[in-house]
Amino acid sequence: MTVNSKTVRREDLLDLNDPLQHPGRTLAVDISTELESEEDLDLVKPLEGFLEAISTGSALLITGEFTTRAVIECARCASPIEIDITFELDEQFEVEGIASSLSHQDFAKVVSEEPFPLFEDNNLMVEALLRQNLLLSFPPKSLCPGGCKEVPQAIQDEPVSKSSQAERLKKMIESGEDNPE
Repeated sequence: MTVNSKTVRREDLLDLNDPLQHPGRTLAVDISTELESEEDLDLVKPLEGFLEAISTGSALLITGEFTTRAVIECARCASPIEIDITFELDEQFEVEGIASSLSHQDFAKVVSEEPFPLFEDNNLMVEALLRQNLLLSFPPKSLCPGGCKEVPQAIQDEPVSKSSQAERLKKMIESGEDNPE
């Protein structure tokens, strides 16, 4: 992962302590990652975009926009398909404590109640956040552009969600016909 900022200690962590301790201050970074540790994602191009973080004092707001190109399977014939994916980030996390710029008695810290950790202290696990949003941006079903080569046209004309589709395909295979009806 490439992050264009001097606030990163570890490559997968983005230090958000500065905006958290100074409400109103924005941290903006450009990010490019291939999400190499994700075996279930097949990216053709790196995931690229920008991320901005700002604290209101009681909430940490994270916004951004990212694009990539990925390979997924056709919902009908399971052939690989390349698709472009673009998504926007708009996340909000609770902040507890008082920013150190306002009080020398305390400091602000992110309260993350996510089922999978997204923060290590006040450091954002950038790839974990991007992975979650990328997976939510995949289309629910994708079909081969121009039609599936291995599936007869009669089956392709039917919606993918029909429960009788598998039965129709079975009949076509057994009969050796192009149209079972």
